[in-house]
Amino acid sequence: MASTVPSVPTKLVDVEVATSTRRNVPAVVLAATGPALGPGGDGIDVSDLTGKAGEAVRHDEAWTLGVGTGTLADYRTAGASLVRALSGEDAPRTADVLLTPDFDAEKVRAFVLGAALGGYRFKVTGEDGPARVGSLRLITADDGFEEVLTSAALKAHALATATSLARDLANTPSNVKDPRWLATTAAKLADKVDGLHATVRDEKWLAQQGFGGVLAVGGGSARPPRFLELTYGTTGPHLVFIGKGITFDTGGISVKPADGMHLMRTDMAGGGAVISALLAVARRRLPVRVTGLVPCAENHVSGSAYRPGDVVRHYGGATTEVQNTDAEGRMVLADAMAYAVKNLKPDLVVDVATLTGAMKVSLGLRTGAVFSASDDLAAEVVAAGANVGEKWWRMPLLEEHVSAVASEVADYKQCPPGPGGITAALFLQKFVGDVPWAHLDIAGPARSEKVYDEVVAGATGFGARTLIELAEKYSR
Repeated sequence: MASTVPSVPTKLVDVEVATSTRRNVPAVVLAATGPALGPGGDGIDVSDLTGKAGEAVRHDEAWTLGVGTGTLADYRTAGASLVRALSGEDAPRTADVLLTPDFDAEKVRAFVLGAALGGYRFKVTGEDGPARVGSLRLITADDGFEEVLTSAALKAHALATATSLARDLANTPSNVKDPRWLATTAAKLADKVDGLHATVRDEKWLAQQGFGGVLAVGGGSARPPRFLELTYGTTGPHLVFIGKGITFDTGGISVKPADGMHLMRTDMAGGGAVISALLAVARRRLPVRVTGLVPCAENHVSGSAYRPGDVVRHYGGATTEVQNTDAEGRMVLADAMAYAVKNLKPDLVVDVATLTGAMKVSLGLRTGAVFSASDDLAAEVVAAGANVGEKWWRMPLLEEHVSAVASEVADYKQCPPGPGGITAALFLQKFVGDVPWAHLDIAGPARSEKVYDEVVAGATGFGARTLIELAEKYSR
């Protein structure tokens, strides 16, 4: 019987670096703003070209590809646009991209990232997908630089593979993707990677251990919650990445408006980023110890759903007064964070979640929010994102709102009054103790309704690359 969803993970365009072109293979000539053509451009009519990043034009057997002013964002856009252009009925199986002499490792990483992700497609259909170029060869004239560029291309493809998997997991419709599916799919993928171990716990274990937040959120669904733990490495700093794994979010009794609810299949995008990052770290054999925790639950409406006014006891004993059942992400993250601090002795905790609509208002749809009490850690996250093409902006943990987290009937209020993204972060901070911690709110950039740069409509996979780059920084 055919699967109701595309295979996971999605196959990406392959990229290699070489010093020679191939016979009977289309050549791609790079065009900077102007336009100014690179190698192979002799005889090409430039009268209708601008060199704008992503401008892909066919000239008989060759192509020109605009790379703009040569920023890394321009190269990501160019790579993505090329793969999209080399699609359709007459799509070539492969193409040679003639690099300009100024190409370095950073530019190769940006170009390959765009090329690998630009042709991403996730569609549940009984029809064959459109033909697409299967591979690209990047041609450098510098024999001594081939190895450096190859290494850069391999790293970029690993980052793209992680991003693509995070997209796959988030795009999978929720009639397929329940908590069990998400956790077991991650575990099956982990089993194929040396050094990565997966443990999936069920609702009985969660009840025995006192994961009150996860059980409360998942209590309204006929499909019970799960807790995924991925472990890699035994030496070096111990990083713990925690991702929100809400496989569908109705809002619970505090039900969401109908408009936009169908997008809530991507509400586990933080969990998808963590799963993908752990797989990539293990595949690259980074010398660091990383644990990934993903509390998985479906927030549904039923007679067994948790209610506003309930008091929930989290792992470790702290209690929370529920005020809005649609603020479910912080309930499951609180359990996982308390579990990490008590049992894993982490040197660093980073949680990733599509947590608050407030961050969409504050930062728009292409920038993630970083909350941390540590100036250095916040700067590390922003820098890691910049290195891999993900934008972050630090938000404040305002002292004047700390007292609002206290509850009169429990230890904490789930939804303290004040600016929503900030007070949500202040609530989570209560469960991390003295461990260095960063909270990444990706509610805005986790999904897109249009194509831009290497992003396509749907889940974006945002956050996975930043986590991988952060792990690499701590492995040096």
